[in-house]
Amino acid sequence: MCTVQLGSALTVPLFGQLGALGTAGLRLGWAGLILLVAIRPRPRDFSSRDLLACMLLGLVTAGMMVFFMQAIARLPLGTASALEFLGPLTVSLFGPRKGRLIWAAAAATGVVLLTEPWHGGADLLGVGSALLAAGCWAAYILLTQRVGDRVTGLKGLAVSMPVAAVVGLAIAAPDLADRITWSPLWTMLALAVLSPVIPFALEFLALRHLTTSAFGTLMSLEPAIALMVGLLVLGQRPGTAATLGLVLVVVASVGATRAGVRPPAPSKEAPASRHEPGRESVRRDQVSSNVAS
Repeated sequence: MCTVQLGSALTVPLFGQLGALGTAGLRLGWAGLILLVAIRPRPRDFSSRDLLACMLLGLVTAGMMVFFMQAIARLPLGTASALEFLGPLTVSLFGPRKGRLIWAAAAATGVVLLTEPWHGGADLLGVGSALLAAGCWAAYILLTQRVGDRVTGLKGLAVSMPVAAVVGLAIAAPDLADRITWSPLWTMLALAVLSPVIPFALEFLALRHLTTSAFGTLMSLEPAIALMVGLLVLGQRPGTAATLGLVLVVVASVGATRAGVRPPAPSKEAPASRHEPGRESVRRDQVSSNVAS
């Protein structure tokens, strides 16, 4: 989570040179290329339905990255991250679970405090972009669950990320046409390695030692980590209301995750496959394992 948020924070200074869309496109492009070369998926490893699911996963991955970059270009990192986390939180609240209304009310209150509508100072485009990123994350949870149940290892990720790369670069092309130079190109390669490539490997190892409940609860702390990284790296100091709002979102996320643990799947004689898809996949898959049973 620290590498994810640090990567986002270090991307912000490049917005003036590459634009939010340009930075998102280049990060996706490098990450897709690295994973495609490293994992080298083969067509025979996928059924047609699984391949379609991986491609759809790539589309929502691109949406998450593009919209989140647009959000942090206009909002503090902690605020944008908390608003984005409403995606998995919404999925976790879906269904008749005990305490659902309590966690929903806490999250709603947190959003009001984060955006402070009574001041009229919230950037509506930034808030809208963060909420669209949240919607993409919610869709991503459901798609990753499908891919994670059927595609072996990281092969699904090695298909979805190149698709995300193509979509991201196509969207970013107009912004990059007159701005790209060798220096930011190599800088974005380093940032793509920092996030999402390194988190993929770290989460892959962590999930071998943590229960899905523990993992999902830890993931709920990401908005708080984003706030700290924004403060230390970008000098973004949240006000009292925004800090309280972020705390409420974190509390709601922890509560909803703990209440909605996905029961263990029954053992199968010949399972189709297993998949641990990294930050853009492992992370979403494990959150979905906790919140979208």
